[in-house]
Amino acid sequence: MGLLDQVVGGLMGGGAGASSPMGGVLSSLLGGGGQMGGSTGQMLGGAGGIGGLVSQFEQAGLGHVAQSWVGNSPNQPVSPQQLQSVFGENQVQGMASQAGMAPQDFLSQLSQHLPNAVHGMTPDGEVPNQETSI
Repeated sequence: MGLLDQVVGGLMGGGAGASSPMGGVLSSLLGGGGQMGGSTGQMLGGAGGIGGLVSQFEQAGLGHVAQSWVGNSPNQPVSPQQLQSVFGENQVQGMASQAGMAPQDFLSQLSQHLPNAVHGMTPDGEVPNQETSI
């Protein structure tokens, strides 16, 4: 998971990386949810990595936002309200709980970190193949 750890670690201030609560949630979202395990992994996972994340945004009518993070154009911002509509109440509650945060605080931080995390995970401007080691 070298690239994922580097990207999340850089966003979370260096050494903390995926071991921080928000870093763990980002790793779960970008890596497909395999890291969380147990009932929490089922709650958070299922996104299918970056490809699944982009699909969730497309289903919510926000595919153009997620695609801007994947591509080499400037990242479009995403609001906490947009993230709420993409993930839904149950998934937001699960991710916020995993991060140890109130849902609104969690969504606010996620809206800041997610665009850069996705952009960092797609340096070639393409969604990585799930079989490829990220």
